[in-house]
Amino acid sequence: MTARNAMTDLQRRMEASIIGQRDVIRQMLVGLLANGHLLLESLPGLAKTRAVKSLAKNLDAGMRRIQFTPDLLPSDITGTEVLHQEGGKNVFQFQPGPIFGNIILADEINRAPAEDDAIRPHGGGGACRSPAQRSVQRS
Repeated sequence: MTARNAMTDLQRRMEASIIGQRDVIRQMLVGLLANGHLLLESLPGLAKTRAVKSLAKNLDAGMRRIQFTPDLLPSDITGTEVLHQEGGKNVFQFQPGPIFGNIILADEINRAPAEDDAIRPHGGGGACRSPAQRSVQRS
């Protein structure tokens, strides 16, 4: 099988699981061939996550997801040491994070929960106050 036939076959298999997203699939395959990163932007519910899962499944690659929340820590991405008890001994074992996947989906990068929007300053200036805070008078 030639490289072109392999890519055509991969595109066909992905199109079978993601209907109506031919351009997205083609762009994903171009990004894959270019050894690059992809930014998939569209409205919610248009199969972005499904497309990435389909690509990983059809490539027989490990897909991992990172959900970018305001409280995301570096160890949520890289992994962490976890304490295990084995035979009466405490042993630290490294639990790899999602960055060790073959295909990584960074999801919901610019989405923030409503409570975070409530404490952000509007208009670019002023102090950042939560709704529960009261004004402080200086004397």
